[in-house]
Amino acid sequence: MTISFKDKVVIVTGAGGGLGRSHSLEFAKRGAKVVVNDLGGSVDGSGGSSDAANNVVKEITEAGGVAIPNGSSVTDDDGVKNMVDQTMDEFGRIDILINNAGILRDRSFTKMTMEDFTLVTDIHLMGSVKPTKMVWEIMKEQNYGRILVTTSSTGLYGNFGQSNYGAAKLGVVGFVNTLKLEGQKYNINCNVLCPVAYTRMTENLMPPEAEQLLTPGSVTPAVIYLSSENGPTGTILCAGAGVYSVAKIMESDGENLGLEASAEDLEKNWDKISDFSEAKPFFNGGEQTGKVLEKAMKGI
Repeated sequence: MTISFKDKVVIVTGAGGGLGRSHSLEFAKRGAKVVVNDLGGSVDGSGGSSDAANNVVKEITEAGGVAIPNGSSVTDDDGVKNMVDQTMDEFGRIDILINNAGILRDRSFTKMTMEDFTLVTDIHLMGSVKPTKMVWEIMKEQNYGRILVTTSSTGLYGNFGQSNYGAAKLGVVGFVNTLKLEGQKYNINCNVLCPVAYTRMTENLMPPEAEQLLTPGSVTPAVIYLSSENGPTGTILCAGAGVYSVAKIMESDGENLGLEASAEDLEKNWDKISDFSEAKPFFNGGEQTGKVLEKAMKGI
């Protein structure tokens, strides 16, 4: 069955180009009313222009879709309120929030300034938290919502020169890990996208030939699925070049060494402790606590 967003309203942040533009165009094609948010700054977060958002809106409307532009910064409280107020005034509801806005300030940790660090975490982490906070009560009252945050392989696995970006990108995963629980009773699904795409932000990190394979359009189907009525919640979906996979934070089964265990006991049993053959993911922190208590009780 074709996934439709008829009568649904979606906000896409950082939608003036790259992934955000691709997501916006596809949502509109499937019937959604789209708020195209983009501050219009450069890759490092400097400057600002409304041209990018306006151009995407023009593409959508010329194709027969419905869209409006918004130039708010996702880190500015008043700006985020303006974006949400504008959406409610225009369309009367908000069904989907795609947190996509981001910048890069890559440097080794030795050379990185605190401004480089906090600006990147502000935009990626707080720039996801603030719009989400602003739409949360609206979605609760509607008893419907779909929220997506954007992580990165840097956040999940690390990448040289991106300690600021990695901290922010794993931060949004932790954010959603709790929201997926709090949103369940209100029919608010919260998921994480981990894209691999050749965009303005990544073109200096990838060879030019990657552009043909790692298209934004090959990531967008993951966004559409996660934002759909029948999509999952609490999932990290990786997407790029037509390849889709699910990432999970896993924990080894572990070994009960007893309350009197020493550091030397850990060293002696390290192979058992770090054996992932019986590893399993947890949906909430309480499940991990339960496992620890269960294994501890077996030793009594």
